[in-house]
Amino acid sequence: MAAWERRRAAVGRRIRELRQKRGLTQEQLALKSGVTRPILNEVENGKRGLLFERLYDIAEALDVPASELMAE
Repeated sequence: MAAWERRRAAVGRRIRELRQKRGLTQEQLALKSGVTRPILNEVENGKRGLLFERLYDIAEALDVPASELMAE
């Protein structure tokens, strides 16, 4: 279980890093990706995982391959 928690936190950090690098607020990324802002907030803080489809939606909104969100 701890390994999944570390991975979830790493993906959240990566999403936040890319979002901020692009100058987007959580609200802007939420609107672009179709993920609600509260869910995006929980993902970025490592409190929630993502469905496979939502991971791809966020990656597309950030203009990166989904694999980049999972890079360690």
